[in-house]
Amino acid sequence: MATEHRMQHDAAAFVRESTIRFHHCDPAGIVFYPQYLVMLHEFVEQWFDDGLALPYATFIGEQRLGIPVVRLDCEFFAPSRLGDRVDLSLIVLRLGNSAIDLVLEVHGKDAYGTPELRMRAKQTVVVMSLETHRSVAIAPSLRDRMSAFLMQAEAQVPSP
Repeated sequence: MATEHRMQHDAAAFVRESTIRFHHCDPAGIVFYPQYLVMLHEFVEQWFDDGLALPYATFIGEQRLGIPVVRLDCEFFAPSRLGDRVDLSLIVLRLGNSAIDLVLEVHGKDAYGTPELRMRAKQTVVVMSLETHRSVAIAPSLRDRMSAFLMQAEAQVPSP
């Protein structure tokens, strides 16, 4: 499914397929909304590992940097159910000195096989020193790699 549901507004989105597991779901068998945040954080780690070629463990453990979320806005459009195959996608909306605005989406297919947006999160993370707990500038090499996922200025995040 990963090749079918890239964000419509940017071919440079980082996309990976995932399966909705039992531990993501509530007793109704649908994703319990806080579990989306856990899934999205794991996905951001995967973006570092695979998309940015900087293992997240190295970023945290050796470079002693973190990216705490300082702003978060979520919208939920359709439920995801146990066993669903979904695509997670990420684009960079804006790169500041230390702040990074991200758009993360979860796409699936409805009962008829039609693609549908399940949820969208817009979040701002800040590169922070784990030693001082203060923001630090994004390293030029990391900024260059993140730029590959930067949404074009004229594009806008579409409504579902």
